[in-house]
Amino acid sequence: MKSYTVHLIRHGTCEGNLEGKYIGRTESPLADKGMMEILELKRECGYPQVEAHYASPSTRCVDTLKIIYPEADPEVILEMAECDFGDFENRDIEELRRDPVFNEWINNGQKTPPPNGESSFVFMQRVCKGFEMMVNNMLFSGTKSAALVTHGGVIMTILAAYGIPKAKMTDWMCAPGSGYSIRITPNLWSRSRVVEVFDTVPLNKSEDDIDEELINLARDAADVLFPDSED
Repeated sequence: MKSYTVHLIRHGTCEGNLEGKYIGRTESPLADKGMMEILELKRECGYPQVEAHYASPSTRCVDTLKIIYPEADPEVILEMAECDFGDFENRDIEELRRDPVFNEWINNGQKTPPPNGESSFVFMQRVCKGFEMMVNNMLFSGTKSAALVTHGGVIMTILAAYGIPKAKMTDWMCAPGSGYSIRITPNLWSRSRVVEVFDTVPLNKSEDDIDEELINLARDAADVLFPDSED
């Protein structure tokens, strides 16, 4: 049975990540640490070869993709941008927890957008629209494999919406430079809009390669900004 593969890869560590800040639409460049981590993962573990290359419009995503695939001319998908946190952008969690406007937004279940930002519902709709467009284009063109370098929130949204096995959104958190491989079967996609999560990337990555402190910080941030809905 014919199938298609997409490797969802989170961008490398950026300056904002190192500072423990919420970075959505803010342009935060790859840190030197992030570049070195990607190069080391590429050398020690390896990334899969693919036919097509896609990226979020953020510079940190395009730069990460070009480190992994230096010959690539990636197609930028605007819908794969990270959430716009508006007035909460570029601020760390401790500062935000002291902000009454932020606390009111969280306590309200994020049913409204952050000031001057994008609501979780709008963000998720946007990401799903972009992902379905990308998958349908791959199926139409016969492109059997692709890499998408994007953001942690985007990857979590895609896998929570379409991935099997089913898991809550924050269970799909991944470290910078890492991600998941998904398999798309045309009949199953057209019938049920689901994809199989069958592996992690990079290839042959061990637990020792994971920066637990950084991923735990990111998971804590995601738990705050993307709580599971009880509805």
